[in-house]
Amino acid sequence: MTGPAEPRGHPTPAAQTNRLSSFGHIDWQQTLDDICTDILPHLGKGQVADYIPALASANPKAFGIAFSTIEGTTYTAGDWNTAFSIQSISKVFMLSVALAEEGEKLWRRVGREPSGSSFNSIVQLEREHGRPRNPFINAGALVVTDTVISHCGDEAGIDRLLAFLRESSGDQAIVVDEKIARSEAAYGDRNRALAYFMKSFGILREDVPITLETYFRQCAIEMSVANLSKAGLYLAAEGLCPISNRAVANDAHTNRVNAIMMLCGHYDRSGDFAYRVGLAGKSGVGGGIIAIIPGVGCVAVWSPPLNDAGNSYAGTLALEWFSHRTGVNLF
Repeated sequence: MTGPAEPRGHPTPAAQTNRLSSFGHIDWQQTLDDICTDILPHLGKGQVADYIPALASANPKAFGIAFSTIEGTTYTAGDWNTAFSIQSISKVFMLSVALAEEGEKLWRRVGREPSGSSFNSIVQLEREHGRPRNPFINAGALVVTDTVISHCGDEAGIDRLLAFLRESSGDQAIVVDEKIARSEAAYGDRNRALAYFMKSFGILREDVPITLETYFRQCAIEMSVANLSKAGLYLAAEGLCPISNRAVANDAHTNRVNAIMMLCGHYDRSGDFAYRVGLAGKSGVGGGIIAIIPGVGCVAVWSPPLNDAGNSYAGTLALEWFSHRTGVNLF
């Protein structure tokens, strides 16, 4: 596995904890416990994703939350240890892998602007000659996955991503849910259309079926909120993974990933999420969300029912409470 580009000027561990120490008065565990209690009347509101049948069986009353600090401490509440399909949250980690391999050349094939359209829209793609608006809509994520495959050689693209997640979370047992992967493939005709359309413009380099298979499988990766909160820590620590004590990403690239999450991480509600929560984050239709607090840590939530934009209803509310009750809002 090729490592990331050499980071620029990583802060020392002491410098990294400076912002965390400014929140030393907060009882993080009590905060999570209170949120877990207060969210109970809101569980079940929204609609569990059913366009992929394997997702429809998720428990609508499930809720988990976890917060990991850059010092390596993890606080949890609710269904924190239940594995679920991370879906589009995988796009964040695949983007980090792609930037490590491709660098700034990646942006020649995918943009960095909010789309203002549905996450699986083909109309905008046609207007813009096959170049997706950003890496978190489905078309853009397919380009990112295609890029990683180009650098993998004999290694499968999904193996590259799994290796990244296992290292950054410290859990070697992270796997793909094969049932959900098969369901993704069986109901993935819109993604096939997007991929072949981009291939006609030369935006995709690899064989479309290989890119699609990798994409379907990356969306079907299973993780708990505890593992997700650990896996996202490198984005709060300028690329340094506190779990492995190794730079897993270039610090400049982590800044870019965070910026794109702030602008594009919640589909057509990205602005609303920034307004209410004030943190860079990424949602998935499996009901998960991660949010990054630079210099402090990563918080992850999971509740399957979604609002009309495809983001977890209770998860978004819980993150709003977490941000306001702790004062970690960036603004």
